[in-house]
Amino acid sequence: MGQDFNTNQPIYLQIVQRLCRQIIRGELGAGDKLPSVRELAVQMGVNPNTVQRVYSELEKLEVAETRRGLGTFITEKESRLQQLRDELMTEQINSFVTDMKEMGFTASEIVEGVRKALENA
Repeated sequence: MGQDFNTNQPIYLQIVQRLCRQIIRGELGAGDKLPSVRELAVQMGVNPNTVQRVYSELEKLEVAETRRGLGTFITEKESRLQQLRDELMTEQINSFVTDMKEMGFTASEIVEGVRKALENA
């Protein structure tokens, strides 16, 4: 049941981003157990080594922790999850603003465009 992946970015990073987005949306909550390495590998259609790298990266980001003999779990540190949410929001906004400025839009045009989009959302 593999997933579609972008060829411009390593697969493990794409999976890390997908899991982080699930966390921010509340699909995965603090203390939730993540699937086993093999289980997630099958779900994603990737090699188990890729998933192991995903889990290692999540640990480096302090978003997940591995409990020996039990599996990998989302951190229970709500402050870290809020920080992750803030980081991802800032990253998305900065990327959007950079793209808009590169296209020649002014700050006021960007703000007005966002305001209109929010009204229609």
